Amino acid sequence: MCNNYRLHVPANQLATPFTALGRTLIMPLSRPNLEPGDYRIGDRAPIVVAGEDGPQLEMTPWAWKAPTGRPVFNFRSDGRSFARSTRCLIPADGFYEFTEPKVQGKKTKWLFTMAGQPWFWILGIVKDGAFAMLTTEPGPDVAPYHDRQIVLLPPDAGVHWLDLSAAQDLMLAPCPAGALDVRRVWPE
Repeated sequence: MCNNYRLHVPANQLATPFTALGRTLIMPLSRPNLEPGDYRIGDRAPIVVAGEDGPQLEMTPWAWKAPTGRPVFNFRSDGRSFARSTRCLIPADGFYEFTEPKVQGKKTKWLFTMAGQPWFWILGIVKDGAFAMLTTEPGPDVAPYHDRQIVLLPPDAGVHWLDLSAAQDLMLAPCPAGALDVRRVWPE
């Protein structure tokens, strides 16, 4: 499951898909200074939610606490309706999966990026003031590395998740073959 992703995209680029539709991405605390970097469970990260006046960029913790106290950072989308959920878009330009064999005590680290796109949205939901990423069955690009994948949309399709203006089952599908590029980042 995805427990590490990256974002190296300026805030103004995140607004472009909304501007193209005549909408304004609201940044309540002015334009945030999004430092390029990696995000891990528990970090505060940028997400976009449907606010009263339009799409809104917020800094929100990644993972809420389950009743057991464990963090909920990924959430299965299979067979669920999210019409009554607070949906969010998580901007990213890459995510990581980790596989055996271990080298120097660490698993092999793989970076996935969206082919032909400088960045993408990860679909998520918000609960208890934190967000989790939605997962589905893996597509052919992810299946050799993991038995689940996070749900992704290209930048121009994210608005459909916020307002459910497209069929939910089409959005919550695995990526088709060739949609993702993958490369090993550790060990080099």
